[in-house]
Amino acid sequence: MRTTKENLVIAISMALFVLLLSLVLAVGGLGYILPPPQVRLIASWYLRVTFNPFERLFSAMAPEGVTSIVWDFRGLDTLFETTVFYLAIIGSIAIARGVIGGHKEVDEKKLGLSLIVKSVTRISLGMILAVAASIALHGHLTPGGGFQGGASAAVAPLILLVVFSRYFIEKHGITKNTMLILRSIGLFGIGMTAFIVVIIALASGAPAFVFQNQPKTIAPTGMPFEIGGALTGGTLWFFNVFEMVAVAAGFTIIFLLLAIPEEEYKKILRLGGGEHE
Repeated sequence: MRTTKENLVIAISMALFVLLLSLVLAVGGLGYILPPPQVRLIASWYLRVTFNPFERLFSAMAPEGVTSIVWDFRGLDTLFETTVFYLAIIGSIAIARGVIGGHKEVDEKKLGLSLIVKSVTRISLGMILAVAASIALHGHLTPGGGFQGGASAAVAPLILLVVFSRYFIEKHGITKNTMLILRSIGLFGIGMTAFIVVIIALASGAPAFVFQNQPKTIAPTGMPFEIGGALTGGTLWFFNVFEMVAVAAGFTIIFLLLAIPEEEYKKILRLGGGEHE
């Protein structure tokens, strides 16, 4: 319990802090920290061209500004970020490659949490995956995207790990190797989407750029921004779908590795190696 004197000191300190902050704001001392009253020039440009059919040569043709910036205006940077995440997962797998998987025969009824929790989890999993898919598939239209959708989808195997156990989900096909295959498919899809316009342009003898989405001044080839009246943002929809697969699989791999009992790691360290999966 704090004494009255301590409470008084805290109250005075807070009052002085508020007073000093008010004085600094009054004289414009945080002018370089606080956002300006008007929209910055670069922000106004993004707002103008993210979805603008009248300036399609400069537009990503997707209403969601963040997704447009991530995969169109700075797509190469996003690709390198995805690659770094992939290499981090490969490093984690390399460290744990000597640990034997949990494929031994166990009584599943004795693993995990109660029957009520397991029943509720079975009902919830479909809703989690549906929300994750919605976040990714509509990422070019509304806030969200492939990374957010993949991270949300990874919640499903994480809950399964906690509620049913690692042995249960590995027995039902959610293994490290399966997730690594899915992640590789996702990354391959991202790479192919980055080159799809170049491949189409080469077939017709026209110039194009890597990560090109819509037609440009000297590169007239581009992906259709709508299919059957539904907006796709050109390549952005495909980037989001493949990114969701890659991210969901990557996080699942990490969860599986973290769920390996400490005793198994210690056993491998004592033996100086082990049986590889």
